[in-house]
Amino acid sequence: MSKVSGNLFVIAAPSGAGKSSMIDALLRRHRKGSMQVSVSTTTRKPRPGEKDGEHYFFVDEETFLQQVDAGNFYEHAKVFDHYYGTSRHVIEDTLASGVDVFLDIDWQGARQVKAAYPGVHTVFILPPSNAELERRLRIRGQDSDEVIARRMAKAQHEMAHYGEFGYIIVNEVFDDSVDQLEHIVLSQRLRRSKQQIRYREILQDLLAE
Repeated sequence: MSKVSGNLFVIAAPSGAGKSSMIDALLRRHRKGSMQVSVSTTTRKPRPGEKDGEHYFFVDEETFLQQVDAGNFYEHAKVFDHYYGTSRHVIEDTLASGVDVFLDIDWQGARQVKAAYPGVHTVFILPPSNAELERRLRIRGQDSDEVIARRMAKAQHEMAHYGEFGYIIVNEVFDDSVDQLEHIVLSQRLRRSKQQIRYREILQDLLAE
């Protein structure tokens, strides 16, 4: 069977919607190496336990900006005092190996990726209600009322951009939501354009006179 390239997915959501947990659950369902979350490049320093090339690619600001000028990122942004970016070469090499890649970025990053890679599949994950979103933020026990209020305001702004995404999942029942995300990913593997490459020899044999 012929080699087929992987699919690129952008998965976005407001904080507290459950995006990271859903991605982790999906990865646990499938064999290692068939799909993965992209490793971003950043100018911030590694935190305890973080490894270069596994959690992030750590570079200095000068190197990062040189890569921006060279067009080496699908998307990049400055968050507080540090830059973050999605390496074009890392993504393309991973896709060429047949692995599906998930980009865990926001709607602004999704716009940049769509402009650079029109074949990307975009998924937006929503909470079932604002009240439930606030409850999830509060049970973390990490933020003050003021911080939670800011997160809720930011979530409202982010959710207003759901219409820019190809797929929407409302994460009300976690396992059902993971099922839906899995269906989206697997359906792209079964598209005719992919199957024609994967089963080229079989199709030729079936249609031989």
